[in-house]
Amino acid sequence: MKVCIIGQGYIGLPTAALFARNHCEVVGVDISEEMIKNLNKGIIHIEEPGISDIIKKAVELKVYKASLTPQKADAFIITVPTPYIVENYSCDLSYVITACESILPYLEKGNTVIIESTIAPMSTDETIKPIFEKAGFTIGKDLFLAHCPERVLPGRIIDELIHNDRIIGGVTPECAKKACEVYGQFVEGDLMLTEAKTAELSKCMENTFRDVNIALANELAKICAEIGVNALDVIEMANKHPRVNLHSPGPGVGGHCLAIDPYFIYAKAPEQAKIIKLARDTNNSMPDFVVENAKKIIPNGKIAILGVSYKGNTGDDRESPAYEIIAKLSTNYEIAIHDPHITNPDFVSLDEATKDANLILVLCDHNEFKNLDYDLISKNMNNPIIFDTKNIIKEVPNEIKLYNYGNLYELN
Repeated sequence: MKVCIIGQGYIGLPTAALFARNHCEVVGVDISEEMIKNLNKGIIHIEEPGISDIIKKAVELKVYKASLTPQKADAFIITVPTPYIVENYSCDLSYVITACESILPYLEKGNTVIIESTIAPMSTDETIKPIFEKAGFTIGKDLFLAHCPERVLPGRIIDELIHNDRIIGGVTPECAKKACEVYGQFVEGDLMLTEAKTAELSKCMENTFRDVNIALANELAKICAEIGVNALDVIEMANKHPRVNLHSPGPGVGGHCLAIDPYFIYAKAPEQAKIIKLARDTNNSMPDFVVENAKKIIPNGKIAILGVSYKGNTGDDRESPAYEIIAKLSTNYEIAIHDPHITNPDFVSLDEATKDANLILVLCDHNEFKNLDYDLISKNMNNPIIFDTKNIIKEVPNEIKLYNYGNLYELN
């Protein structure tokens, strides 16, 4: 089977790697010339365990090729971004539409087209299907169209692409069967056949469920800071209940899924999706909450920011709330940023970041931050203070003051 994958980012590249490893001929398409050149040398641009070795071997075996343009194939998979439109929160399908149009010259009867990008309910039937019908194809007869969303965790993408159950949403039952044959090349989890619109809404609701539960924890943190209760103790105690699993509060919600997908549902039915919108507003308010409390801790001076990735132990900083926090603090403070998982010429070492700093602000749960070099910190800071918004630091020496979501009420 030959597979052409449009988009070689956090989902497209791992997907390409697995098809190539399972004896498929793969063409990975993207618009970045530098990325394409590097991929054809076996050099990848994302931090994700296992992918580099697979791509290097696939390039050597000539079963993977990166390209600026699509090629003829048996199956085409679209994995491009889908941001939301700020004015009305609706799904921006422009990248998906462009990707679909880009493969039209290469389509042949009998091909399968799969949209993996997360899209709003009804998008496949109402927007994507007409693109191919206008080109002369009959969906379900000579072209097979499906929406098959991914559900993976950064840092475990390869394992989860293989073992997680997969939703196969066909425009017609025959479309679902054809898409099932494509993913059968490497997926070992259950392949669940359904309609495209059900697959679309299922994916959006998976991320909305998580977003709403995070919002509940974040709201609890705000309440506890106001009334003088340790939020972390409340969560620990409540979670002893056999049917309760409160999440951990944090500095906000990042990533391309949780921070965006709930809006796709809200935009479709704003009068009905009140909890969804309130959860989004709550999570969007957390950067301001962090900034307000940082200002209570120190009114001015230097702040060492530890971590801008939205997900610990990855270099994925898409939609990271850290950037909003940094922007708001930069107006009143000197800022130094350290993130061992992201290459950025403006980022500095832990030593340089904490040198003469008045506050360390932890915004990401990288393993490196769970056990910091406290001797270095004590040497570099006159009055060491840490504000841990990820609640990952359990103990600090007596000379270091630690704030987290358990004791913010002390600042009031």
